[in-house]
Amino acid sequence: MSIKNQAAKGVMWNTIERFSTQGMQFVLTIVIARILSPDDYGLVAMLGIFMAVAQTFVDSGFGNALIQKKNRTEVDYSTTFYFNIVISVFIYLLFFVSAPWISQFYNQPKLTLIARVYGILIILNSLASIQMTRLTIALDFRKIAFASLLSVSVGGSIGIWMAYQGYGVWALVWQALFGSLAWGGGLWILARWMPKFCFSWTSFRTLFSFGSKILFSSLLHTLYTNMYSLVVGKFFNASTLGYFNRAYTLGLFPAQNFANIIQKVTYPIQCRYQDDDERFNQIFVSYLRIAGFVLFPLMAGLAVLAEPVITLLLTEKWLPIVPLLQIICMSMMWLPMMQANVSVLDAKGRSDYHLRSEIIKKILAVFILLSALPFGIEGVCLGMLVYSVTDLIVVIAYSRKLTSIGYRRQLKIFIPSLLLALAMGGIVWLATWYIASPAGKLIIGGVSGVLFYGILAYLFKFQELKMITSFFKKGEKFYHISA
Repeated sequence: MSIKNQAAKGVMWNTIERFSTQGMQFVLTIVIARILSPDDYGLVAMLGIFMAVAQTFVDSGFGNALIQKKNRTEVDYSTTFYFNIVISVFIYLLFFVSAPWISQFYNQPKLTLIARVYGILIILNSLASIQMTRLTIALDFRKIAFASLLSVSVGGSIGIWMAYQGYGVWALVWQALFGSLAWGGGLWILARWMPKFCFSWTSFRTLFSFGSKILFSSLLHTLYTNMYSLVVGKFFNASTLGYFNRAYTLGLFPAQNFANIIQKVTYPIQCRYQDDDERFNQIFVSYLRIAGFVLFPLMAGLAVLAEPVITLLLTEKWLPIVPLLQIICMSMMWLPMMQANVSVLDAKGRSDYHLRSEIIKKILAVFILLSALPFGIEGVCLGMLVYSVTDLIVVIAYSRKLTSIGYRRQLKIFIPSLLLALAMGGIVWLATWYIASPAGKLIIGGVSGVLFYGILAYLFKFQELKMITSFFKKGEKFYHISA
C-alpha cells in the first residue's frame, strides 16, 4: 500500500477512533456530570498533575524514540516493554507512599485512599504502551479504534451505574480503572505481539539518548498543563477547581482530538521522509493549513455559543464556566499549530531543540501564571491565552531552523482562515442575539456559522477546501497542493 493510501486510511480510522470514542466519552461525561457535583470532579482533578507526571516518567520518551528510529528491532520493543513495567511499579509505590502528603497539601482527607486506588492506572497503562506504539508505527488505527471503543464502553457503563448508585467521586475512579483494563486487553488481543525474554542495555542507551530529551520536554509540558489544576486547587476551593476543570476539558476536547488525528498520522510519515526536505516541508505546510482552516471556526463557534451549549449539556448549575470556556477556546485554537511545529523537531531527530524550547516556554509560563493569579480564575484563563501565543512564537524560532518556514510564512498560512473564522463568530453572535431558547441559539447559530464559513471559503477559493477533498481521492496527494 502506498504512503498516500496508508495516510488516507490512517486519517479515516484515526478520525473514527477519536470522534467515536471521544464523542461517546463526551456523552458519558455529560451524563455523569449531571449526577455528580463540581466537588467530585475537583477531587479527581487534584490528582491530575501527579498522575500525568507519573505517566510521563513511565513512557520516558521511548514511544517517540521507537517511532523516530529507522531500524527498530524486536529487541528494542522488548527492552522498552520491560522498562515501562519496572518504572511503572516503582512510581506507583512512590505514589502510594506519598498519598497522605498529597491529601494534606490540598487539605482533603478523602484524597489518601482515592489516590492509592486511582494510582493503579499507572501500572495498567504501562502494560499496553508498546502495543499502542507498534500499531501507530504501522498506521493501523483501525485496531486502536476498536480498543478505544471497548475502553469507553466498559468504563463509561461502570461510571454511569456507580454515579446513579450514589458512589460520588468513586464513579470517576472506577470508570478510569475499568476503562484502562478494557483498553489494554483490547490492544493485547488486536496487536498480537508478545515480548521476548530479553533486555538489551545497548538498545536501552540508544533509545534513551533520544527519548531522554523528549522525557524532559514532556515533563515540562505536563507540569505546565497540570500546574493550573494544582494552583487552582491550592488557592481556590474544590468547587472552583471543578468548574475550571470542566471548562478546560470542554475547550480542550475539539482542539486536542483534531490535533491528535492529524499528528498521529503525519508524525510517522514525517519520520519516514526526515531526509527528504522538500516532501517533509510539503507535509508540514499542509498540516498547518488544514489545522487552521478546520479548528479556527470550530473554536470561535464554540466560544460564541458557549452559554447554550453549557445549558443544554450540563444544566444551569454549570453556567459559571461559560466565561472560562470562552477564553479557553481562544487559547486552544492554537494547539494544533504548536504541536505541528514540535513534531518537526522530533521527526528531524532534534530532541535537543525540543527540550530547549520547552525550558524557555515553561519559564515564561510560570511567570504568566503567577502574574495572572491575583486576577482570579478568569485571569488565570486569560494567562493561558497569552501563553498559547508565546508558546507558538518560541517553538517557531526552532522549527524554522529545520524547515525554513518561519514567522512570515506561517502567518500567511494562518491569517486568512483566522479572519474568516472571526467574521463567522460575529455572524453567529448576530444571528442568535434575539433568540431566547438555548436549543434555538445552538441550531440557528450552528447553521448560520457553517453556511457563512463554507460559502465564503468557496467564493474566495481557499486552497484548504481542495486539499481536503483531494486527500481522499485516489492518486492525489494533498500536500502537493500546498507547495
